[in-house]
Amino acid sequence: MRKKRTNTIAMLTALAMAAIVSGCHKQVASKPAVTKPPQQAAAAPAPAPASAPARTTTAEAARPAPGASLEQMFQLDVKDAFFDYNKSDIRPDAQKALSADAEFLRAHPSVRITIEGHCDERGSEEYNLGLGDRRASSAKRYLVDLGIEGSRIQTMSYGKERPFCTQDNESCWQENRRGHMAMER
Repeated sequence: MRKKRTNTIAMLTALAMAAIVSGCHKQVASKPAVTKPPQQAAAAPAPAPASAPARTTTAEAARPAPGASLEQMFQLDVKDAFFDYNKSDIRPDAQKALSADAEFLRAHPSVRITIEGHCDERGSEEYNLGLGDRRASSAKRYLVDLGIEGSRIQTMSYGKERPFCTQDNESCWQENRRGHMAMER
């Protein structure tokens, strides 16, 4: 009885968090850029950083309940792509996240997304807007190379204007260097 009640509470908490996390995002298109498809990547990719940021929440740890909305499933299944300092190339951990995102998008062909390019607080506003645009475009190209129709994906850059983490240290900055996936409504 206690285990069943605990599972029910965990499921309700997960659904509530998914509903809270979902929000509207401004949509702005950017021009597409050209990159190598995943199968043409260098034979020996650079090693991944020691650790990608871990942003696991109760909602991410749970699976959507039967009858969950598409937005709730998106919040649970679609992950951000993280980038190295001053770079816009797709790291191995970002390849894994984007491959899972592509699976979700293939399973839900009506879903359209905006990839938001974000940067950490270092650098000028103008530079970071450009870097955020390159990051979002790089993530879009990767998804297109995996077979997702480019017309379903918009990109935009926030540069350093919308940080996920506001502490002044490397682990926090790493969380801000991302291509964030937002479902269009």
